Amino acid sequence: MRLSDIVLLLNALWFGGAFIQFSIAQRNTLKILLPREERGNPIAPTLAASVAFLGGINLPIGLLSFYLLVARPVFFQSVEAQLALFLFFAGCHFSQFAYNLPVLMRGGRVGVAYWPVLTGPMLRIFVIDAALFAANLGVAVLLASSS
Repeated sequence: MRLSDIVLLLNALWFGGAFIQFSIAQRNTLKILLPREERGNPIAPTLAASVAFLGGINLPIGLLSFYLLVARPVFFQSVEAQLALFLFFAGCHFSQFAYNLPVLMRGGRVGVAYWPVLTGPMLRIFVIDAALFAANLGVAVLLASSS
């Protein structure tokens, strides 16, 4: 299995998992985002329902990764197409990583605002998105240097 195949598989698993987390396990996501004392807040069900949107964004990205890995479409054989798509995937991971940086810089959860970036599931999300950003960017750099 090539490095690019491993990265595509990891993308598919990660974005597919994000779909499940945000769209199917909304109540669980709420537990990550809100401190226990705020979960009875009347706005909490609206927040839980709104995270389904995040799953909806992640699902097609995961499906695209899976499709490229399994179907190996003709258009994906060119280095230019691979470069564009790995840069796209790197951007997807970077955007999710980058939006946690300001939360991290403020010290994570501040009172009832934000979420803890340095503990629990958010730390895993933060680290994995950073690692997959680097992996996708690394594949793109290798593709660019080989052409």
